[in-house]
Amino acid sequence: MVYLGKNVNGAFRNIVRKTFRIDVICMFLVALMMLTAGCGKKHRKNTANGVFEATEIIVSSESNGKMLNFDIEEGQTYEAGTLLGCIDTFQTYLQIRQLESSINATLARRPNMPSQMRVLEDKLATLGKEERRVQNLLKADAASTKQLEDIQAEINITKSQLAAQKSALSIQDQSILEEVEAMRFQLQQLEHAMENCKIKAPITGTIINKYIETNELAYAGKPLFKIADITNMFIKVYVTEDMLASIKLNQDVLVHLDSYSQDNDGKNKKDKKSNGITFNGKVTWISPKAEFTPKMIQTKEERSNLVYAVKVNFLNDGSAKIGMPGDVEFK
Repeated sequence: MVYLGKNVNGAFRNIVRKTFRIDVICMFLVALMMLTAGCGKKHRKNTANGVFEATEIIVSSESNGKMLNFDIEEGQTYEAGTLLGCIDTFQTYLQIRQLESSINATLARRPNMPSQMRVLEDKLATLGKEERRVQNLLKADAASTKQLEDIQAEINITKSQLAAQKSALSIQDQSILEEVEAMRFQLQQLEHAMENCKIKAPITGTIINKYIETNELAYAGKPLFKIADITNMFIKVYVTEDMLASIKLNQDVLVHLDSYSQDNDGKNKKDKKSNGITFNGKVTWISPKAEFTPKMIQTKEERSNLVYAVKVNFLNDGSAKIGMPGDVEFK
């Protein structure tokens, strides 16, 4: 009986020790979970997620004609001002040549004012000499006063004719110059239209979409291609009101991009061994008014919250792609 009692007491003590160990382990796990949950809440409080975006420009045709030499490729990067293609300019070129000929013909009709006025000027000079001769004769009583008055009257008439002719020629010349000026404005319009036939990259960026092929007909307003600046990208995130107080314009932040690798099926999966890629960003815009959480947030509770949109710009090294998700960590 004594031997059995010792065995029972020993078994009971073992059970107590195991129970105590289990309680200690459970308490440790609960504390660890609470610590992890606290860190998670802190992380969620200082971060926000969104989708990477870029400045996209749709370039449309400004002229009508057949597209020539439009050999751009989607995914290729081009520098700003690079000639990407050209629309047929033959008709515009003919209009420019015709207008240039019209300008030259109109300028040829300008009056030659010095030659047309030289006759009256020579006559006036001759009458001046005659007036001085008659005045000398009149002093010697060899001429009459009437002769001097007749010459002076003819001098005044000639001066009036010279002034009238000069005014008429000036008006005619000015009218021709105004006509030529109007033609030159038309010429500038045609030259501008010919320049618009050259399709150039408006910014340094990557071709996202190509909407027309070589030898297709282009018309004014028809989209030709879409180009995006994937170097200077941005991400728009939504933050709650309690986070907004600590966010300022031009504030330095961190933009995180998770690293992904491909599995055997060719699908992207998150690489758990990598911490992802981080960019240095800057807050460039904060929405002045609140709005409802975007629909991409699936839970009904979070969709009902009011949030503020914040735009963060960052310099991309090629890792971030348009439409990829990312996180912004506010320092």
